[in-house]
Amino acid sequence: MRSCAHRQKRGHAAAAAAAEIGGGAFDMSTYLQLRESALDDAGVQATCQAMSEAIHRTGVLVVRDPRVSADDNKTFQTLMQRYYSQPVDDLLVDARPELFYQVGVTPDMKETAICAADPACRAVIEGLAPEDRPLMPTGPDPKWRFFWRIGERPSAADTQFAELNAPPVVPPAFQEEWQSTMDGWGEKLLAAVSTVAEMIAIGWGQPRGVFTSRMHLGPHLLAPTGSDLSRYNNPGTIFAGWHTDVSFLTIHGKSNFPGLSVWTREGKKIGVTVPDGCLLVQAGQQLEYLTGGHVKAGYHEVVLSDAAQNAASRARQAGESLWRISSTVFAHINSDCILEPVLQGGEEEEEKIEQQPYPPVQAGAFVAAELEKLFATNDQETHGSGSKL
Repeated sequence: MRSCAHRQKRGHAAAAAAAEIGGGAFDMSTYLQLRESALDDAGVQATCQAMSEAIHRTGVLVVRDPRVSADDNKTFQTLMQRYYSQPVDDLLVDARPELFYQVGVTPDMKETAICAADPACRAVIEGLAPEDRPLMPTGPDPKWRFFWRIGERPSAADTQFAELNAPPVVPPAFQEEWQSTMDGWGEKLLAAVSTVAEMIAIGWGQPRGVFTSRMHLGPHLLAPTGSDLSRYNNPGTIFAGWHTDVSFLTIHGKSNFPGLSVWTREGKKIGVTVPDGCLLVQAGQQLEYLTGGHVKAGYHEVVLSDAAQNAASRARQAGESLWRISSTVFAHINSDCILEPVLQGGEEEEEKIEQQPYPPVQAGAFVAAELEKLFATNDQETHGSGSKL
């Protein structure tokens, strides 16, 4: 059993105010240019502190990475629109239900938010202010998803969690372009989210590698969803029921249709607007664990909003695809690493941390336990883990 890094001293919460979601972006260009000397730059230090405070307050960051362009995102989304537009029988060839859909395609109506059946989760929703409540999940999500592994994997002899590192599925009709496009986009997002991990670590006064050292050889997933707005077009349709991700950090390119909302740690609902060429980063459960609750895994949902309906109408009139694509990567901690707090919260967090301890646990075991909760909500033979990862 590996700890992967030594326990770190307590960090100090940054004092910078959190950026309003969608109101701007944290530009990582200077940090990337300076690299090793970035720690000596006052402007970079201020950006790192502002990022760490923003993700503490809201669970979300909007960032700009010069290595990732809007054209890259468009190219990837166009491929996924073509893929999901195939006949259903062709899509189902890529499904691996025997692996709980952890690789390949997950059909629509297979992923279900845990709040659909968990009384505790439903109680959280009911405890929110009426204007901040999400739509209550009642059944499976009408979206498709494809899981593609990103980054190096440990050898079977070096991991206790080989089932989380299964071989990839390449769709027969996309043999020539699939791997290069998936790897190209996924690796860019993984590089971007790794930079985010370094910068928030610096913002908390930690070594820049405190998180990325634990991400090495993690079961990172490129997991684009496809929602058919021509088929599921009733107002208020829930494409991704209210949930948090079991990942460390989740990163997305800008979706081609709106509909995503996020919730701050205070339970305030915010509709997300991502500027062109920027990326959205969300805190997952593993980051909550590693920070001892200083950062909370962010709740979010995707619904057919008025804005999404209006965008779909414009796309229909222009003869464009009505498949809504999320170009998502789930970044994970190495499955064999130990999850335990390496960053304690500020004084205002001490009471919460004491009330909700975070005992040491292997990341792979933590993920497996979360999957068991999801399987309890759904048929184990057909349920996919989906965005809850």
